[in-house]
Amino acid sequence: MSDHIIVEQSATHPGVQIIRFNRPEKKNAITRPMYVRMTEALKAANEDITIRATVFLGTEGAFSAGNDIGDFLAAAMGGSLGRELLDFLNALVNAEKPLVSGVDGLAIGIGTTMHMHCDLTVASDRSQFRTPFVDLALVPEAASSLLAPRIMGHQRAFALLAAGEAFSAQEAKDAGLVWKVCSAPDVESLTLAAAAKLAAKPPEALKIARHLIRGDRAEIIARIDDEARHFAAQLKSAEARAAFEAFMRR
Repeated sequence: MSDHIIVEQSATHPGVQIIRFNRPEKKNAITRPMYVRMTEALKAANEDITIRATVFLGTEGAFSAGNDIGDFLAAAMGGSLGRELLDFLNALVNAEKPLVSGVDGLAIGIGTTMHMHCDLTVASDRSQFRTPFVDLALVPEAASSLLAPRIMGHQRAFALLAAGEAFSAQEAKDAGLVWKVCSAPDVESLTLAAAAKLAAKPPEALKIARHLIRGDRAEIIARIDDEARHFAAQLKSAEARAAFEAFMRR
């Protein structure tokens, strides 16, 4: 389980921390312990002066299929989703160092919305971004209901978050979710190179610039909490249980 998230310092790019999804047999679906490991890494980066930027990477053909559906089903059947996801989202918002992500292939649910908290995202031309929240009788998370309309406008945000439409890499770039599109073999090298350029900049000036660009954190945290209340209520609904059970029967 501990190997499902690999945290390491880049050997070739000083100052760059890598958080890598490593559960390819499940398309990097995220479990509660995986959220804990990523949260720890983000908090540690805030305190470590040798870390100047953090990079998120997946595996070949899959960034992340989103939250492990088994956790959702367990919560729907009377269990608890826990604080792990919310703690991770709060850590994303409160990250003091630049966040850069590299996507190849599937990016589903939180595998899409987390890029709204990243400063630069590189995606392969075969990547697909999708948030099937409503299809699972759920609601948007990660403050995406606030951030997506700002990034891409109402109609694109609605298509992604409510209608559940899939975005190609180019469509995601056109919408402002992705910075750069490249071929699959180049994703990791371009992502790390972008992070290394940020890591080499004057850190205090970059920190201030980043905070000015990103805006009020309190507003984002408040929306995360608001979405979470609706999300938790929907998890207990009959329509959500039916959707999860249908998904597990596939």
